[in-house]
Amino acid sequence: MQYKVRKTPGDTSWFVQDRFGMFIHWGLYALPARHEWVKNIEKTPEDIYQRYFDRFNPDMYDPKEWAAYAKNAGMKYVVLTSKHHEGFCLFDSQFTDYKATNTPYGKDLVKEFVETFRAEGLKIGFYYSLIDWHHPDFPIDGIHPRRDDDDIDELNKGRDIKIYAQYMRDQVTELLTNYGKIDILWFDFSYPDNVYKGMKGKGKDDWESEKLIATARAINPDIIIDNRADIEQDLWTPEQVQPDEWVRDSEGNLVVWEACQTFSGSWGYYRDETTWKSPEILIRMLINTVSCGGNLLLNVGPTARGYFDSRAVFALDEIGKWMKYNSRSIYGCTKADCPSTPGVKFTQNGKLLYAHIFEYPPFDLKLNGLAGKIAYVQLLNDASEVHFSEKDGDVYLNIPRIKPDQIVPVIELFLK
Repeated sequence: MQYKVRKTPGDTSWFVQDRFGMFIHWGLYALPARHEWVKNIEKTPEDIYQRYFDRFNPDMYDPKEWAAYAKNAGMKYVVLTSKHHEGFCLFDSQFTDYKATNTPYGKDLVKEFVETFRAEGLKIGFYYSLIDWHHPDFPIDGIHPRRDDDDIDELNKGRDIKIYAQYMRDQVTELLTNYGKIDILWFDFSYPDNVYKGMKGKGKDDWESEKLIATARAINPDIIIDNRADIEQDLWTPEQVQPDEWVRDSEGNLVVWEACQTFSGSWGYYRDETTWKSPEILIRMLINTVSCGGNLLLNVGPTARGYFDSRAVFALDEIGKWMKYNSRSIYGCTKADCPSTPGVKFTQNGKLLYAHIFEYPPFDLKLNGLAGKIAYVQLLNDASEVHFSEKDGDVYLNIPRIKPDQIVPVIELFLK
């Protein structure tokens, strides 16, 4: 079945085929290693936060290693935080001194990153924060580190959001012209309804989002842009939740969407954070997302020295082992046109239907309502035949009595 999805300005044709990407949150917050919002959470003044800028020196940064982790895990694209809310730029922008080239590291981190990942055949995306707690023209509001200062009116005096909006357009122009063709522009985020101590949050009018998006599309009309600039665009991005249905827009239309998730409870490197998801949970998240017509963007927060946390490396390796044998049930797949079966998640690619067994039964696996529709069945991991029978409109698969050596076994069904 072909699902009718809302048409958007950007080219999402490759995106809905690739299905699986890597998110990378990296910035000065890797040094305190206490959450990427540490500056906000601890209400850190600029002079104190400067200590991290003065010591940022990721001497073990090796984008070839990063790209290998992504590729081996089966990821097809990557989105890097070019600038997060703290305002620090990983790229060599001519519009600020608050950038990697002015730290002890002294080099443009984005340039080598893009060249390396592109050489490995991965699509490139840039996350760009609409929020900037460092920029002198960004007005203090309810999520700013200085939100509880006694002299906010004085601090806000002279700040001009229009100057900041132009700054964003200038930097987006740099990002989309200095590093070759960029495939995704991931803005983050708008909060117009947030009110704190009388201070209103910011949305499309503050960001001048129409101009910002027009700037990006003038450079690359095909680029995929998310909807976090407070204007619906190409991509819907539910965060840290797992939708169990296809995501829809405000008018009820099916949309291109991407679940963004973390290995643990933090986006940036958080040394002492312990709520790490198991590889099985992560693989199930990937399957569940594709079964609802979406993509999964799975985040890594590199350390301040520039390498991936060993727990992330372990999870990526386990995902890669599963994807090696089962990626056919992910790439190019979408929501299946078939009845649901308890303990099973379906994906589909044309005449190929994939049953992911979340609850492995002791005897035959019953698939509801598929009688008369199946021509042949096999285990996906080794292409070994699975006999089946039909009764009362359902299909019964004679699956192995011993669960295959797969975190989530997958059955490949060839439809008539």
